[in-house]
Amino acid sequence: MFGIVRPCSHRLGEGLKTQWMAHLCGLCLALRGDHGQFARVVTNYDGLLISVLTEAQAERATGWRRTAGPCPLRGMRTASVAQGEGARLAAAVSLVLASAKVRDHVADGDGLLARKPVALAARRVATSWGTAGARTGSAVGFDTAVLVDAVDRQIGIEALAGPGTPLLTVTEPTETATAAAFAHTAVLAGRPGNAAPLAEAGRLFGRLAHLLDAVEDRETDAASGAWNPLTATGTPLTEARRLADDALHGIRLALREAEFTEGRLAHVLLVHELGRSVDRAFGTSGCGHTAEGAHGSPGSGRLLDAPGSAVLLAPEGSFGPPPQQGNPYTGGGNPFGGGPSFQPPAPGKRGFWAGCAAAVGLCCTCKMCCADEYEGPWSRKKREGCLSDCDCDCGCCEACKCCECCECCECCDCGL
Repeated sequence: MFGIVRPCSHRLGEGLKTQWMAHLCGLCLALRGDHGQFARVVTNYDGLLISVLTEAQAERATGWRRTAGPCPLRGMRTASVAQGEGARLAAAVSLVLASAKVRDHVADGDGLLARKPVALAARRVATSWGTAGARTGSAVGFDTAVLVDAVDRQIGIEALAGPGTPLLTVTEPTETATAAAFAHTAVLAGRPGNAAPLAEAGRLFGRLAHLLDAVEDRETDAASGAWNPLTATGTPLTEARRLADDALHGIRLALREAEFTEGRLAHVLLVHELGRSVDRAFGTSGCGHTAEGAHGSPGSGRLLDAPGSAVLLAPEGSFGPPPQQGNPYTGGGNPFGGGPSFQPPAPGKRGFWAGCAAAVGLCCTCKMCCADEYEGPWSRKKREGCLSDCDCDCGCCEACKCCECCECCECCDCGL
């Protein structure tokens, strides 16, 4: 699962998290239903925005949800998932863009794709996905030719771009593709008046997606010699950040012009979480102040900014119980006259076959995905579950509502 909008479940809250997961599972199941099991690998966080926007505009009616059967990624639990034309449009867009991405990697000879047999297989998969996406898009009235044309033009633009080329010239094909996809959600939802503002929001979202991908890959591309729009056009990070902030502001304004039946989730994802994605990509924090009573008094700690997170470190001894003196389980405080310290023995590593058995058990019980913490099958080290990962300081999620309000008051009146 990939994408730039990766919300933390702690920030979404239980209600919005349930809705978000319904759209994520709905996209995954739409891909499986129309195109088979293997197509589910193109499930991505940004694609589900299409489904979210479609449902946010539609009149409340039955038929937008269905109960899906048990799934390993849900801990073998059933769930209410999104269905209908919004999920199918999201699937079509995801397939076509994934097809283009694979072809791009094949053309660049990235990794294993530099080998001819692997590249041949990848081309066949890409062709299959492109055809399947076009078929599903046609079924919901969306012509995926605009996406294919954008991808083809992107290749030509990148070949001609050089120092001095405006960065927005390079991002234009992506902007055109996402604008068309966002605008079609208004058609599916029966709100043609929303097509223009959502096309603008989609255009700017495409710009952000291209910019953030370039920023995150800049160092890796430089090391491998791969093409990067920032390096190729000589655009500094300060200019890229200015363009990203302008795009964020434009998306907020465009969403205000659209009419939604229930737009809370769309607003949270495209305003709040998208802003955090920009901060994460550029290695900054959108909220750098401490709240008295939440994180201790001002000055009681320091805030370390890192990509995707903000961690408050308190001075030693500020929190928690004071260190105990004379611990009976350490050498200095042993009531039986000192001696070596006592610690429970660490569990030893498992052998290959025992680790395989443990790995199968973890997969079957879904602990590897859904548990907050599980024991590595071979190393026996404590690890976090795949779906428990978040990019915020979870210890302050409840208290940090003040930060969200401060940020929100500058852009909207949602009251989050």
